[in-house]
Amino acid sequence: MPTMNLPIPKIEGPTCFDAESCFFQSVAQKISFIDENLLKVLNSFRREISMEIPLRKDNGTLITIKAYRVQHNNARGPYKGGFRIHQNVTLEEVRMLANLMTWKGAVVNIPFGGAKGGITLDPKTLTRTELERLVRAYTYNLGDNVGPHTDIPAPDVNTGAQTMAWFYDEYAKSHSTDALAVVTGKPVGLGGSEGREEATGRGAMYTLREIAKDLKIDLSQTKILIEGFGNVGYHAARLIVEELKGKIVGVSTSKGGIYNPKGIDVKAAHDHYSKNGSLKGFPNVDHMTPGEFLFADCDILIPSALEGSIDNKVADKTNAQIIIEGANGPVTASANEILLDKRKVVAPGILANAGGVIVSYFEWVQNLQQFYWSHEEVNKKLEKIICNAYVNVRDQSRKNKISLRQAAYTIGLERVAQACILRGTGF
Repeated sequence: MPTMNLPIPKIEGPTCFDAESCFFQSVAQKISFIDENLLKVLNSFRREISMEIPLRKDNGTLITIKAYRVQHNNARGPYKGGFRIHQNVTLEEVRMLANLMTWKGAVVNIPFGGAKGGITLDPKTLTRTELERLVRAYTYNLGDNVGPHTDIPAPDVNTGAQTMAWFYDEYAKSHSTDALAVVTGKPVGLGGSEGREEATGRGAMYTLREIAKDLKIDLSQTKILIEGFGNVGYHAARLIVEELKGKIVGVSTSKGGIYNPKGIDVKAAHDHYSKNGSLKGFPNVDHMTPGEFLFADCDILIPSALEGSIDNKVADKTNAQIIIEGANGPVTASANEILLDKRKVVAPGILANAGGVIVSYFEWVQNLQQFYWSHEEVNKKLEKIICNAYVNVRDQSRKNKISLRQAAYTIGLERVAQACILRGTGF
């Protein structure tokens, strides 16, 4: 498979807590108008909210649950970012993800800053009524720190349309002005946008399509492996098959994956997973553990699960020539260096998975205007924005002989830094 003929850039600069901050630091040092003081502003967080939320369980017992909301930078517009419910959520993770959202919004040039939220709990341990009480308590405790012109949450890991509906309803009890626009990712029947559910996967599909065009790759003749079979992974797989005639040879969940070099029936696999809660027993495939799955033979790998799944071992052994980051931060900093040394093409998440925040922007606009668009209109607008963003990143990469990731961060950093300078913040 051909490569994009990129040089082999190295991550330079200080030791970083996480991969995204490493990428940020290495690029920021090379932008002439970002001095030490402005770099401190870009590195800082405007607000960090840590909570201990009391929750009364159905059996009457009272427990407390840790929860967070971090707001990174709003120089270009209101804070924007999802909130997740997962047992491994930490303040450090939420900080990293909030930071990433700032650059993602800037790369695709929508008027949002970056934020993220999280609740430290396995949602499978709660009943539906307990989960609703938890989401409402989280909303109540955030108070005026969120709002349609302040900070607009969205779905993330283990949250979805119903979660957003509860959030909106709780917020609306004490806020009447533009309350519908406080969150995005709502059900279509409650102000949600057509196309929002599939948006992140569709954006990844468009990114893959544009890279394939540039490299003159016939996707019907490639082996595509997708880690993660939730909202992002499923829709990316489905759309790659339906619209690009691509061949999906494997999909996985946290419990394991399935693989067939001749291709798998994505919809049938998803139906099986939805019915059984597992891919176990799906016919005519090889079943693999999560550890084995990422080493399976493929040409294109789309990690769409949690951050950090593509580590040094995977980067060293995978024979994928193209990696499309469907998840946030799936490639570690050191793994990224290995992939670049091997001349792999890596489409960074701040570009490739930006479809979700783009259509969240559309939902926000529609809510504020009370004027709604068709599914087809949403898809066309999404395609235009993400494809334009890809062209800008690609051209920056070619012009400066740097990786796609470095090019994306350069564009994002320059836009946010310029907004800070124009507004006079940090001086």
